[in-house]
Amino acid sequence: MSTAHPAALRFRPAVDADVPDLVALVESAYRGDASRAGWTTEADVLDGQRTDPDGVRQIIDAADGVLLVVERAGELVACCQLEHRGDHAYFGMFAVRPGLQGGGLGKEVLAEAERRAREQWGAKEMRMTVVNVREELIAYYERRGYRRTGELSPFPYGDERFGIPLRGDLAFELLVKPL
Repeated sequence: MSTAHPAALRFRPAVDADVPDLVALVESAYRGDASRAGWTTEADVLDGQRTDPDGVRQIIDAADGVLLVVERAGELVACCQLEHRGDHAYFGMFAVRPGLQGGGLGKEVLAEAERRAREQWGAKEMRMTVVNVREELIAYYERRGYRRTGELSPFPYGDERFGIPLRGDLAFELLVKPL
C-alpha cells in the first residue's frame, strides 16, 4: 500500500470496551510528555488528567450524542464527540494520536463530524469550546471555517477531573461554524 493512499478511515460509535483505549488516546494527545510528540498538547497550561473512564462512559451513554471511534487498518487513530443540541451540534473530546498529527487526519475527522451533524441531525451550526490561550489550536479551527465569538465560560478551577491549571487566566472560548 502506498503511503500516499493510506487505508481508509472507519468511523463507528464507541462502546464500553473502547473506554480504556479512548482514555489513553485522549490523555496522550493532550497531557504529559507523550502529548509533546504532537502539536495539540496542553502540557504547558494544564497538568493532571484530561478525562477519565467515567467521563468517557458518560459521553458514550448520552442519548443525544455519539463518541466516534476513528480507526485505520483496525487501529484506533482518533476520536471525537458529537452532541445534538437542537439547531446545532457540539463537537468535543477531539483527539488524534500524537505521532499522526499534522498529516491531515484531524481535518478528515472534523469534516466527517460536520457532515454527520448536518445530514443526520439537520444541524445548522457546529459549536465547540477551546481553552482561550491555545492560540495555535484556535488558528487551526479558524482555517477550517470556525470563528471566535469572544464568548467565554469559566475554566473549572479546583475540579481536577478537567486537569490542574498551570496558570490563572484560563477560560473556554466558544467557536462556531455554519454548516
